[in-house]
Amino acid sequence: MSGRWMSVEEMAGYLGVSKDTIYGWIAKREMPAHKVGRLWKFKSDEVDSWVRAGKASDEDNDQSVGDAQGSEKRTSERKR
Repeated sequence: MSGRWMSVEEMAGYLGVSKDTIYGWIAKREMPAHKVGRLWKFKSDEVDSWVRAGKASDEDNDQSVGDAQGSEKRTSERKR
């Protein structure tokens, strides 16, 4: 799937988050997105790099993202 153009819905499914989270990341986290007419499109390889660089995680993320981070943190703490 590397490098292909994806819609908001496809990207949300790809990353396992809601469409609202995607729109929030575009506005607040400088998620790599390209506006084509009225639609947002994404290159999966650009988004993969953005995620790997840690840009999707931040203490100031919206509530849904914060909840996911807290859950992930609790899970990793239990594994120690």
